Amino acid sequence: MLTVIDRHDVRRLVEQGAQLVDVMSAREYDAEHIPRAISLPLKTLSRETAERIDPRRAIIVYCHDYQ
Repeated sequence: MLTVIDRHDVRRLVEQGAQLVDVMSAREYDAEHIPRAISLPLKTLSRETAERIDPRRAIIVYCHDYQ
């Protein structure tokens, strides 16, 4: 289920065990990411890379678009 949340919700959910997933490129992730975020670049996302996500925990996916 997709839900739009704000930064306060992100903080609360991470404190409750949610996973942060950054889908920016590895270069962009290295330059700037939220602490504790997992890097899963969207362009290289596959079944194998997605196995890094724990399906039993909430997942917060984010990407920063500078456009």
